[in-house]
Amino acid sequence: MTVFKDDPRIVDTVRKKIDVFYSQNPMLETMGIQVTSFTFGEVRLDADVTHNLTNVYGIAHGGLAMVLADTAMGGACLGCNKRVVTLSMTMNYLKALPEGTHIYSVGRVIHNGNHTMMCEADVIDEHGDVCLKTQGTFYVLKEYTY
Repeated sequence: MTVFKDDPRIVDTVRKKIDVFYSQNPMLETMGIQVTSFTFGEVRLDADVTHNLTNVYGIAHGGLAMVLADTAMGGACLGCNKRVVTLSMTMNYLKALPEGTHIYSVGRVIHNGNHTMMCEADVIDEHGDVCLKTQGTFYVLKEYTY
């Protein structure tokens, strides 16, 4: 991913940049999504399924899980020093997320290319059950300089 991944100063700098990058995203603020962990090529985001994020069935709108997974994968790319946009995503919803559930997504880079990147992410509930599996392809806009 990067030759500096074992340098604690670089890891701290990257973490701060990711925190700043996400803090400037109004969608994440609206949905209550927070960065909770980071390593090079992997980011974890957490959220709670609140009433305003549910559908008429009292479960999380599918868009919440999609945004959580997409953003986690994009953050994993950012951790590899790349700014990206999503080209495509494939999602498989496996389990409903009822109101009041705490969920998280871990995005992981599985291909770190110069022009495109490929990632995967799961959305997991508070019981450890995988509720969504997704894979995405991302276009690299440019390096994210630290």
